[in-house]
Amino acid sequence: MITLVQSKKPIVVPDSLRRRAGIKPGDRLEFKVSGGIINIIPELPSATGEHTPGQKRVIDARLAEARKGPYYGPFDTAGKAIKFLRKQIKTRKSSAQKARP
Repeated sequence: MITLVQSKKPIVVPDSLRRRAGIKPGDRLEFKVSGGIINIIPELPSATGEHTPGQKRVIDARLAEARKGPYYGPFDTAGKAIKFLRKQIKTRKSSAQKARP
């Protein structure tokens, strides 16, 4: 759908697009611009009051852990993982050289 932008009138989102996007009167919308593209994002309802204090503590603890970064596996740091991988490469190179006749 194409619309004409006029100098003294606001840009209007047609009813058909609002229906397709699920935007209803009273909804709050956030506008973001990236690379010349305007994204319209509906504000999600707040979850305040939906959890017990115990559930909130668990959620907060898991969010704090997630903010630390995605750590998977036996290595505490990237440096330790790199050191291990370099050792593995060295071991494989030496075993490949021994396997040659």
